[in-house]
Amino acid sequence: MTWRGSTTVSDRIFACLPYLLPLIEGLAFGRYLFAQFPLLALLFLPLSPIQGIYASIPFASLIIFFALLFLVVRNEKISHFIRFNTMQAILLDIALFLCFIVLEVLGSIPGVDFALETISNTIFIGIVAAVVYSVAQSLFGRYAEIPAISDAVHMQVR
Repeated sequence: MTWRGSTTVSDRIFACLPYLLPLIEGLAFGRYLFAQFPLLALLFLPLSPIQGIYASIPFASLIIFFALLFLVVRNEKISHFIRFNTMQAILLDIALFLCFIVLEVLGSIPGVDFALETISNTIFIGIVAAVVYSVAQSLFGRYAEIPAISDAVHMQVR
């Protein structure tokens, strides 16, 4: 749905960029799939320079989170389309963080290795699907509606 004005090509491209954050964070959940299917890792090889820079900066996720939140989402001068997609990427990243905490807690329980692998694979596939869907919708100039997450984004971005 395109409302609140039309989107320019530059708006569409800038709306796609924040989705790199949950995609890079989500790669950690794909380690089991990458071990089983090495060709799958080749699809994500172009992200390795960005991931290297991201990993080399201390507290990069926190810095990027606050930068996107205060410099983009809360900036009324930036188009609603970009702010919506940025907030949606931030919420996807928060969901990944919560999943990471849950898996860390479950990892301390002995004998749940298969369950952890299955959950990690599911989280990885889900985040890749959400990012691909959101980027595709953004490139078409439409708002990506992800259940529950988009509702929260609509409440945050006015």
